[in-house]
Amino acid sequence: MGLEIVIKDIQEGARAEVSRINTEADAKASEITNEAKEVQKKMLGDSLAKVEEDLQKLHQQVISSANLEVKRITLNKRKELLDNVYSQTVESIKSMPASKNEKLLKHIIDKYEASGDKIYSSKASEETVRKLSSLTYAGNIDCIGGVVLENEDGTVRLDYTYDSILKNVYERSLKQISDILYG
Repeated sequence: MGLEIVIKDIQEGARAEVSRINTEADAKASEITNEAKEVQKKMLGDSLAKVEEDLQKLHQQVISSANLEVKRITLNKRKELLDNVYSQTVESIKSMPASKNEKLLKHIIDKYEASGDKIYSSKASEETVRKLSSLTYAGNIDCIGGVVLENEDGTVRLDYTYDSILKNVYERSLKQISDILYG
């Protein structure tokens, strides 16, 4: 019986040792698993934070790009509308009654004739300009109306064409026109 007791003691000791080793192994495995889960959570959290940051940056870029595109389209439309207004004004000047054209030419000639020796006009206004001015008629120019005055030797030219007057007024008034049209 002595041997059976020794064998039994060894078996119980071995079982106790196996149980202790299993318990330690389970504890160590649980600790490693928990650490791995924590590392995984941290990595996932970091990844999510990076993705959220990247999405926020991308969102901001898309919004900025969209805003720039809207501004570009708006400015192009405003320019197009202002160009249309300019074109309509040119057409209104071209089609104004002869009496009004004569009145405007008379005003320009009376006011500025002393500044020149020769006068130019459009072909359509030639007869009226010859009638209203005492200056030498020097020829026709390509314009919608008005006159150009020139000194004797041609070194000084004063442009009082409707084209240049309209262009100057248009450029000076561009901001004001834009404010009126677009509030």
